[in-house]
Amino acid sequence: MTTSRRVHDEPAWVLHHRPFRDSSRILDVLSRQHGRLSLVARGSRAAKSRLKGILRPFLPLSLSWVIRSDLGTLTGADMSGVPIVLSGDALLSGFYVNELLLKLLHNHDPQPAIFDIYGRTIARLSAEPDVAPALRVFEMELLQLLGYALNLHHDTESQEALVSEALYEYRVEQGPVPVGNRQGPMIFTGAEIVAIREMKFDQPAVLRNAARLLRSAIAFHLGGKELKSRKVLMELKRGDIRQQTTGTGSE
Repeated sequence: MTTSRRVHDEPAWVLHHRPFRDSSRILDVLSRQHGRLSLVARGSRAAKSRLKGILRPFLPLSLSWVIRSDLGTLTGADMSGVPIVLSGDALLSGFYVNELLLKLLHNHDPQPAIFDIYGRTIARLSAEPDVAPALRVFEMELLQLLGYALNLHHDTESQEALVSEALYEYRVEQGPVPVGNRQGPMIFTGAEIVAIREMKFDQPAVLRNAARLLRSAIAFHLGGKELKSRKVLMELKRGDIRQQTTGTGSE
């Protein structure tokens, strides 16, 4: 016989939501002590539901639920902080962060540290005019907490410290490997790799190099899964999408 487990007033964020049956929805949630999980919010799409306006991304919540299998049932929800307002690039970046967590986290695997860096990142996206530094910090911290930390300290062949003027090819499954020329998308100098390690993201060149390296590392760990939000961000940067996004829904 399957036993149920009740959770009360757990700090949480909604990462994504989708319609379920006539008036309900399924929430993909990141909680502090219970990790990522999915919950049915019964009747939450009904016109008179008190939950209709708060079960959305980027709003700090306190959630209660009962769970008997992989899918739980929401039993209560309240705001636990001031709503975070994102628009334009910040909004799309927020959805990128959410999608990355949905793709990389396992269900019911508590990750309080990831919960904390998520909250800090969303707050930074709302407050800083340039979203890129916040995203690069989040990506590096997330990979480290998941056990996929980048090797930005030593040459993987000699195990010695990186030489500033030397050239290295960064191979995700290994780390920096010495090479003789600049040909290739993942070639960096030792100084460039060290600057990424030190997160000197106030320098445009370091920020660009970090984006190049992290894009490859994340793609490797996604194992072929496509990030739709990143595709939209790249299209915006190329000018393929003219209209600025201002909504906050995820359906």
